[in-house]
Amino acid sequence: MSQRWLVFTALALGCAPSTRPRPSIDPVRLQPALESQFARSAAAWNRGDLDAFMSDYARDSLTSFMSGGHLHRGDDFIRSHYAPLFGPGANRDSLRFEEFQVRPITGDFALVTARYILYRNGEISASGPFTLLMQHRPEGWKILHDHSSSD
Repeated sequence: MSQRWLVFTALALGCAPSTRPRPSIDPVRLQPALESQFARSAAAWNRGDLDAFMSDYARDSLTSFMSGGHLHRGDDFIRSHYAPLFGPGANRDSLRFEEFQVRPITGDFALVTARYILYRNGEISASGPFTLLMQHRPEGWKILHDHSSSD
């Protein structure tokens, strides 16, 4: 997968380059920063805080989510997909991330690959790889596209 293709994909997703100066991404600093962000995301999941978990996604209708072989658009869909797991009495396994890798693409974009692990009582209940296209925005790094698979 070429860097040109990833930038084209970002543009096709409606992420036109901004006119503001692009910061230079230091991959040495970006990796731990995003790992920390996703540790907070897992903690939000584990405590049942849907708003905090969803805060990593770009809040717009072009944010895309691919799961189960289907592409869905909009942060509203993503929220509705996860909401039943956060309702009163919901049965939600604990979450952690492994094999976390960050690849800067441009000053505003990064590709993240990792593996999610859902577990209960020390046993893995579900896991799988995911790929994220992220954009740095004034409010921080946000997910523009999430492609999650299950093992």
